[in-house]
Amino acid sequence: MKLRDLEYLIASVAAGNFTRAANSLGISTSTISRRIGRLEDELGLAIFERRHSGIRLTTGGKDVLMHARRAFAELEAVKFAGKQNGIGAVGEVRLGVRVPPISEAIRTLLGEWRSQPSDVALSVFEMNERDLAIALDERRLDTLLVPSFMLPSRAANFSVYREKLFAAVPANHALAGCPEPVTWRSLSGETILVQGWDESQAEREFLAPLVGTEVRFRSHPASRQSLLGLVAGGFGIAIGTESEAAAGFPGVVFRPVDEADAVLQLDLAWLPETEEPAVGRFVAFMRDAVQSRRLV
Repeated sequence: MKLRDLEYLIASVAAGNFTRAANSLGISTSTISRRIGRLEDELGLAIFERRHSGIRLTTGGKDVLMHARRAFAELEAVKFAGKQNGIGAVGEVRLGVRVPPISEAIRTLLGEWRSQPSDVALSVFEMNERDLAIALDERRLDTLLVPSFMLPSRAANFSVYREKLFAAVPANHALAGCPEPVTWRSLSGETILVQGWDESQAEREFLAPLVGTEVRFRSHPASRQSLLGLVAGGFGIAIGTESEAAAGFPGVVFRPVDEADAVLQLDLAWLPETEEPAVGRFVAFMRDAVQSRRLV
């Protein structure tokens, strides 16, 4: 038995005789009659009563037709599922982030992705850089949105946007109301609070060449919110982004760092061997959106 035999059966019932069914399928009447006869032999059942006026399903034929229609419905469902997944219209994209996606640029991009006509779910996971790299390698994440200095070595990537760096200082700090621009030299002698873990000190390694040797770093394995809370409490200052400055934080004043290199670049990264269509569609959308808006 082949699916084609079931197709001939369903077409014959719909047409009322073999000739009209054959015409609708673009085959000869003898072919469809012969295939239905072989199907009846295989099943050991007369599916049709053949009369001069046409064909009529037997009781057993009605049962066979019911299952044939179910089989074809399942086949169409398989085809539809394959097509939708193949074009990336369904599925999930798991996006790992190191910096909360609160900047206007990334909010706009993700908002436009959400408005696309698809059933692809976007899930965001915030982790430190070591865990992000491991999760990407183990396929627990599909893509990363991370500062360029945190990119995993074997990931493919492109730049998404840049943010100006700001000094986050306690509201009663001398730099909070200083009329002079804040420069890296202005931070000499300060304690700079950074996010850091025993196995990962990427933020400190990024900032150290910028701020010089006359600062003290204090690492905390904590969220950005917790770090800014410590800044507000007078434990030190932090280097934040323009989007953090726009959002604000109680007890913290954000001053732009007036230096050409006071910029944080964020990249989208993924494994080049990834073959998930939904992920490929997301990456392509982000690349096209970035290029059209000239964000970098």
